[in-house]
Amino acid sequence: METLNAAELLAALGHESRLAVFRLLVEAGPAGINASAIGERLGMVPATLSFHLAHLSRVGLIEGQRESRFIRYSANYPVMDDLIAFLTANCCHGESCLPKAAACDPAAKRRTAGEPR
Repeated sequence: METLNAAELLAALGHESRLAVFRLLVEAGPAGINASAIGERLGMVPATLSFHLAHLSRVGLIEGQRESRFIRYSANYPVMDDLIAFLTANCCHGESCLPKAAACDPAAKRRTAGEPR
């Protein structure tokens, strides 16, 4: 990932409402949530939500899929992964220094729970 691209993604997440939308979509998983449900959960009026969804879509952090007359939005996990990798590349000379990030690793949780990889 290029520095300019990372800066653009971080700038998009630098707004409280867009960060809330993105976090909600990350929590929702790959199935995503339709726009009206996002607005209801976050208490955003449709015009404001539409503006923020368009911005997040434009930079590639989220994707929208039309379903009939609704649009279902989901986080773009590969882009999120690239951004996290960019931010943590060469961190602490290869030492493990991000305990909170490691605790969020679902693959690590499955391995410790005895589930297959």
